[in-house]
Amino acid sequence: MITSTTGPQPADFADVRATNLAVVLRFVREHAPCSRADIAASTGLNKATVSSLIADLIDRRLVRETGLTENRVGRPATMLVLDGSPYAAIGVEINVDHVSAVATGLAGERLLTWRRAFSGGDSVNQGMANVGAIVRRVVSRMAKEDRQVLGLAVAVPGLVDVQGTARIAPNLGWRDADIGGDLAKALRDPGFPIQVDNDANLAALAEQRFGAHAGASDLVYLTGEIGVGAGIILDGRLRRGRLGYSGEIGHVQLDPDGPACHCGRRGCLEVMAGVGAVLRKDLSPAEVQMEIEEAVRLARAGDPGTLATLDAVGRSLGKGVSILANLLNPEVVVLGGYYVPLAPWLLPAVHDELGDRVIASEAGGCQVVASTLGHDAAALGGAARVLDSIDSGRLPGGLSRIP
Repeated sequence: MITSTTGPQPADFADVRATNLAVVLRFVREHAPCSRADIAASTGLNKATVSSLIADLIDRRLVRETGLTENRVGRPATMLVLDGSPYAAIGVEINVDHVSAVATGLAGERLLTWRRAFSGGDSVNQGMANVGAIVRRVVSRMAKEDRQVLGLAVAVPGLVDVQGTARIAPNLGWRDADIGGDLAKALRDPGFPIQVDNDANLAALAEQRFGAHAGASDLVYLTGEIGVGAGIILDGRLRRGRLGYSGEIGHVQLDPDGPACHCGRRGCLEVMAGVGAVLRKDLSPAEVQMEIEEAVRLARAGDPGTLATLDAVGRSLGKGVSILANLLNPEVVVLGGYYVPLAPWLLPAVHDELGDRVIASEAGGCQVVASTLGHDAAALGGAARVLDSIDSGRLPGGLSRIP
């Protein structure tokens, strides 16, 4: 049975086959090289069904055979691995002063990584026209490599609802922006699905699929950009909340007498542990990178003022992480963005706060680490979301139908 918003509905043959295709494809991705017999034994599908499904996946160029192996009991078996050579998934992150774009293959191999200067213009429409121009160049590059784009997912720094509308993107000055619809128009209806999500959510997906803790079932990603947000994965699934607004950890109040936050409150985590707390001044996005590099240089040189600032920021950050650890008990909290170069000086204070504030012993097993994915984690997470859609059964057609 398939449950929908209209109540339980009978699953037809196409539904069952699509589900089984996804099951087999995921198994090959996670266990390749593997044989048809391996798949049947592990999934519970009978051998005839597995053979039919594999033939379908080979036709779609999603799986390929690699030859025989004799290093096993019984007759030699034909081994299978992911193919996906005719396909690409695209992720894009819209930030205050730049757009990052990443294209990956089916196995997650990077085909392209771009970072381009960006001006949102005077309106969302102008901003989408600018983003659309960048995406068209990425799609054109994939076409030159004879790759069909499976989908595009766009990361936005702000509140994005479950329909993909950016309700509030304060650093971009956008409200109630139908980014997916506007981008589809800018791309002249590209023929592939466009999804939109919060940047922290997509970065969390990137960490779960590609990061140092790939496969973690309970993971939180904290952005370290101009704002501080959280992408939350629990029991292996991204958690967006009822309307899609989960993860606004940056506006949890740590000190009611603390510095004023742009949200109108005082002492929010974002104002006490964000980039502004490190630099202690308002800067343009282009200046932030240079100032962070200078802070790293001073910290390495043992500058007392810089070390004191980073210790204070680390303790505020640790208070925020402790709230997450007590509430969610994640396996790992990953620090991203500008937290990464500052991590050697932030993490000791974060760990001290966890030890003092988390009720469970040893912080409930929660680790806090710096991301290894770089500043384009959210864009990479966009590609991961497209690949997740493939894993869920939204497979491309057979080779003969590939444009």
